[in-house]
Formats: sequence, C-alpha cells, structure tokens
Amino acid sequence: AARPRGTRGLGRLSEMSERLDRVAALYDEVAAELERAAAHAAVAAQHFRDENVPRGSAHAWAVHGHILEARARLEEQAREHARLSVPDAG
Repeated sequence: AARPRGTRGLGRLSEMSERLDRVAALYDEVAAELERAAAHAAVAAQHFRDENVPRGSAHAWAVHGHILEARARLEEQAREHARLSVPDAG
C-alpha cells in the first residue's frame, strides 16, 4: 500500500527515533552501573581505612562487578554499531 504523499520518510524517522531511544536507554544503564560502582568504591575505601579488610574486599569486588556490567552494555552497543556501520573511504 502506498503511503500518503509527504509521509514516506516518517517511518524512517520513527525507526531512527526508536533506535536512538534504545541507545539512550543503554547509556542510562551504563551510567547507573558506574554510579553503583562509584558508591561501592567509596564504601570500600572507608572499610580499608577502618582496617576492615573483609568488608572492603567485598565492596571492591562489587565495584568490579558493576564495571563488568557497564562494559557488557558498552560492548553490546559497539556490536550494534558494527552491524549498522558502512565503511566509507571518503
């Protein structure tokens, strides 16, 4: 079925908007993971200052876990970019 005159590009704009919304949501998730990592890092630092090595270590591992989660989401975005990217020598 033909689209009404002047609306041919609207589907592409809507599709692009949806894609950008997904990318924005992914970066929101990355930011949230890194904020959680930062919070755990501050707690770990205080525990180490207090010479509470077990608790400091537990929070340090939580930092690492949140960074791994953020990295996984960034890798997902990189793979998506690679799928959509077109090499251009110009």
